[in-house]
This record gives sequence, structure tokens and C-alpha cells, in this order.
Amino acid sequence: VQLQACGGGLVQPGGSLRLSCAASGRSFSDYAMGWFRQVPGKVREIVGASSRSGMRTVTPNSVKGRFTISKDNARNTLYLQMNSLRPEDTAVYYCAAVESNSDDYYPIEQSYKYWGQGTQVTVSS
Repeated sequence: VQLQACGGGLVQPGGSLRLSCAASGRSFSDYAMGWFRQVPGKVREIVGASSRSGMRTVTPNSVKGRFTISKDNARNTLYLQMNSLRPEDTAVYYCAAVESNSDDYYPIEQSYKYWGQGTQVTVSS
């Protein structure tokens, strides 16, 4: 599967952005997916994970209540809705996918096999 992330940009603190990750290739509904972010010099961290159906999702405490991950299998697209953005949310955001035989989500980076190219999110006034 090939992944193409987009939707990043410059936004003021308190603002919102929606990232999209379009997938092509094998059946999108076979893949569990996740969003990660990385700041230069720091480890990549997860900001949301979705099961292959999209019915099961998880977000870490650092973004809980502000970020929502959703998976639209009809549109072959994964989304990350980001609200109440903070300067510390500034990072390159990546989407990732892994084939899954169950409807589990995978919150660990090493679980993923396919990665998109990343999209920059900058939160600054």
C-alpha cells in the first residue's frame, strides 16, 4: 500500500487542522493504521491508532480530547482532526499502516510496515 499524507501547515495556537492520509494499493480495509509525529532530535511518538474497521481507536494522553483519529474505508483515507493546537504540537506528522487479521489497533511504531512521507505542522503566532 502507498500512503500520501497532506493537510499540514502553519496555524496559530488554539487553531485546528485536519490531516488526511490517502491510501492506494491493496484493500484499505485490511489495514490497521496510525498517526505519528516527530520533532528533530526526538523519538517518533504516536498520536492516534485505528483498527482496520475504524471502530476501535486510541489516542495518547498528550493529545486526548484535542485530536481525533478516524478511518474511512469507503474513501481509502485516514484522518487526524487536530483542535486546540499548541506550539508543542509542532512536528512532522506521518501516517502508517500494517495488515491486520483482527480488529485491533497498534500503538507501537515498530508494528507498522508502511509509512507515508510526512506533512509538517507548525503551531505558532
